[in-house]
Amino acid sequence: MSDAARAEPEAATPAPLSDEAILERFLRTKNQPTGSQTLGFRMVAVSQAEKSVEVEFDARAELLLNPMKQIQGGYLCAMLDECMSVACMVASGMTHVAPTAEMKTTFFRPGAPGKIKGIGRVVRWGSRVAFTEGELTDPEGRVLAKATGTAIPTPFTSYKGK
Repeated sequence: MSDAARAEPEAATPAPLSDEAILERFLRTKNQPTGSQTLGFRMVAVSQAEKSVEVEFDARAELLLNPMKQIQGGYLCAMLDECMSVACMVASGMTHVAPTAEMKTTFFRPGAPGKIKGIGRVVRWGSRVAFTEGELTDPEGRVLAKATGTAIPTPFTSYKGK
């Protein structure tokens, strides 16, 4: 080993984050993406063991409604995508983002403005692809929409966002 190699300290591997620490990180962030803000995203619960998240959206009428006074379907898709993408971040221990490669959505009933519950799950996390599921429900617990997706796990350090 060279003197230069001995002189440089080894990079310490960060300690794994607890579910509570991850939840707190989401709740305290000052850099919430504008898309998340538009959807009214708020993290409710995190489970690394189950590779899942529970979130809430505050669907604002002045931003998200179609002419029939229902949440436009594209916004419901965006909510599902958010649930599944955030579940990927949690499944990775907050070391990866996972841009969506493909997504299939099924709509069951129209969404109304107000609170919407979202569940995101990682069904399988691989080194090159993650398989995800998402579900949205209204305040009465009725399913609004479900989705499945595939995403590409990408370490934060190599994510360029382009």
